[in-house]
Amino acid sequence: MNSAIQVKGQYVDIIGKKIYPAALHIQDGYIQQIELLEDAPMQYILPGFIDSHVHIESSMLIPSAFAQLAVLHGTIGTISDPHEIANVCGIEGVHYMIENGKKVPFHFFFGAPSCVPATIFETAGASINSQEVATLLANKDIYYLSEMMNFPGVLFNDEEVMKKIKAAHAAGKPVDGHAPGLMGDDAKTYIEAGISTDHECFTIEEAVDKLSYGMKILIREGSAAKNFEALYELIDDHPNSVMLCSDDKHPDSLVIGHINQLCARAVAKGLNIFNILKTACINPVLHYKLPTGLAREKDPANFIVVEDLVNFKVEQTYINGEKVAEKGQSFIKSIDEKIINQFDTSLINESSIQIKVEDYPNKENAIAVIEAIDGQLITNCLWEEASLKDGNIVSNAEKDILKMVVYNRYHQASPKMAFIKNFGFKRGAIASTVAHDSHNIIAVGVDDKSIVEAINAVIKEKGGISCTDTNYLEVLGLPVAGLMSKDDPYKVAASYSNIDSMAKSLGSSLGSPFMTLSFMALLVIPHLKLSDKGLFDGDRFKLF
Repeated sequence: MNSAIQVKGQYVDIIGKKIYPAALHIQDGYIQQIELLEDAPMQYILPGFIDSHVHIESSMLIPSAFAQLAVLHGTIGTISDPHEIANVCGIEGVHYMIENGKKVPFHFFFGAPSCVPATIFETAGASINSQEVATLLANKDIYYLSEMMNFPGVLFNDEEVMKKIKAAHAAGKPVDGHAPGLMGDDAKTYIEAGISTDHECFTIEEAVDKLSYGMKILIREGSAAKNFEALYELIDDHPNSVMLCSDDKHPDSLVIGHINQLCARAVAKGLNIFNILKTACINPVLHYKLPTGLAREKDPANFIVVEDLVNFKVEQTYINGEKVAEKGQSFIKSIDEKIINQFDTSLINESSIQIKVEDYPNKENAIAVIEAIDGQLITNCLWEEASLKDGNIVSNAEKDILKMVVYNRYHQASPKMAFIKNFGFKRGAIASTVAHDSHNIIAVGVDDKSIVEAINAVIKEKGGISCTDTNYLEVLGLPVAGLMSKDDPYKVAASYSNIDSMAKSLGSSLGSPFMTLSFMALLVIPHLKLSDKGLFDGDRFKLF
C-alpha cells in the first residue's frame, strides 16, 4: 500500500474553468480527496500533459528512456504509434515497445500499426495484414488503430485497408488518420470511413475543412514538421476538437521540452488558458478513452505541479501517485533492455552510386530534383539543369543540388539515387537508417566518396546516423532496429547534438538535417520522394 501524501497549490479545474487553492490527498495511487483551502502555495496543480501522437522511435530512445526525459516536462502519457519499429521487425517490434514501456512508471498507449509496409513501392522488413491487425486490436495494451496513411486505399475502398478499419470499429477503438492536403469530397469520404483524427494539416483552411466533417485535428510541432504557427487559432475556435502532438521528436529537443512548450507558446499568443489545457490534458483522455483520469477526485493520481501558467516550468510530476520527477530530476530508472534488429546488407562502393543521364528521369535537358522544405514533410518537384562529369550526373554544391541515395538494408539490392535541393552542404555527407517508413539506409552528400563513407559507417553499426567531413567521421549507433539506442538518454542526446552540429557545419541551414533527411523516403507525403525502388511521384502515387 502506498503511503498517503498531500500536495498543495492552486488547483486548475480545466473543465469547470476555475482555479482555487486546494490540497490533493493521495493514497494507493489515487486522488482520494481534493480539499478546498483558504490559502495554498502559488504553484499550479493540473492533469499531466499527453502527446496525442508520437513515434517514440524518432527520439532514438527506447520507451523507458523516452519516459525518463518526458516526465521532466510534465508529460505523463503518449499516444504512441509503433509504426517505425513494426516496419523493421513486425509484430515482434510492437510487443518489444509495449513490454519495455511497462517497466517504468509512465503511460504508453500504443496503437496497432495500420500500414506495414506503408506502400508497395518500397521494401520494409515486415508486413502486418488485416488479420494480424485484428489480433493486435484485441490486446488490452493496444488502444487504437494507428494512422491510416494509405488514404488512396480508403478512397478506393481497398479490401485489406477497409478490413483493418472495420476491425478497429469492432473492437470499439478509434482510428487515427493521415491525409496531408486532402480536402472537400475526398476528405469527407476518408472521414466517413470512420477515421477520427489527422495530424498532417499544414494550412488552417485544410484543418477547418476536415473539422467541418467531424474530424479532430492534432496540431503538430516536432523536430521536422512544425505546424503550430499555422494552426494555433484552432485552440480557441475549436477547443473540443483539437489536441497537441509532436509526431517525431529528436532526443536533443526532448531534453529541452515537450507539450509544455506548446502550452507556453499558446499562452504567448493570447489564447484562453482553459482551452489550451483542454487540448493538452483533457481531449486525448476523452478521445482515446485513456485510464489516466483527469486529476479529479477518485481518479488515478496522474498530475503535475507547475510554477505558473505562463511558462509551464514543471516542479513535480506524479504518475499513479508516484513522484517521477522534481525540479529537473527524473526518478525513472534506466532499463538494460535486449536488442532486436533486422539488418542484412553489404558495404557499397563509389561505382555503385553513379548515375548515367539516360537512367534518370529527365526532360529537355533538365532532371527531376526533390526540393526539401524546412519544417515540412512535403516536398516539391523541380526540374533543374543536370551537372555532368564523364557522362554521369553529379552533385553541384554551388547550385545546392546534391545526390541522395537510398540503399536496401534488408537484403542485397542495388542502391537508388536522386537529387535534392536545400540541404546546403558544401562538403561531406550524412547518412541514416532512420528513413520513414521502411527505414532503409538514406544518405545525401556533395561527392560520392563522402556518401559511400557515410553509408558504410552506419552499415558497420547495423544502424545509426553518421556524418563525414573531409577526413573526419562521426557515428551514433542505433542498434535497436536501426532506430533506437538503449543508452542513457542524456548520452544519446549529447551524441546526437554533436553529430547534428557537425552536419550543420557542412553548410546546411536546415533546422534538423537528419530529421529532414529521414522524411525524404516517406512516400505517403507528396510530392517527390525516393525509395529503395526508385524515384516516386506522390501525386500520381507511382514510381517514375
